[in-house]
Amino acid sequence: MGRVFREVQKTPEFERDIKKLSKRFPTLEEDLQILIGSSFELSHHLQIDNGGIEAIAGMQVGSPAICKVTKFACRSLPGRGARSGLRLIYAYWEEEDRVDLIELYFKSDQETEDRERIQKYLHRLRR
Repeated sequence: MGRVFREVQKTPEFERDIKKLSKRFPTLEEDLQILIGSSFELSHHLQIDNGGIEAIAGMQVGSPAICKVTKFACRSLPGRGARSGLRLIYAYWEEEDRVDLIELYFKSDQETEDRERIQKYLHRLRR
């Protein structure tokens, strides 16, 4: 798979999330690469809405766009399909064609995104 975005960065908090969840879901890292190469590409480069990525209400308007992936197919969760219960929060910088991965969680462990973490991410950018 070629490089879809100019840059994809992972926050330190995201790195901890993926390390913890990869123990339960061994295909997670590979599934994440597939997600970035398909759903992110459709949504941001081709402007096609597959219903799996949405802007988070009440978060920053403009750049970066703060988004939530609600359709994340994980092969380690058989029978669950794209609605696996995994959620990914990220920022998309259109001008820079960059994606910053902020948070990854499993809905059985956590009901919704950590808005405080997102605010901290946005605060770090303003410095």
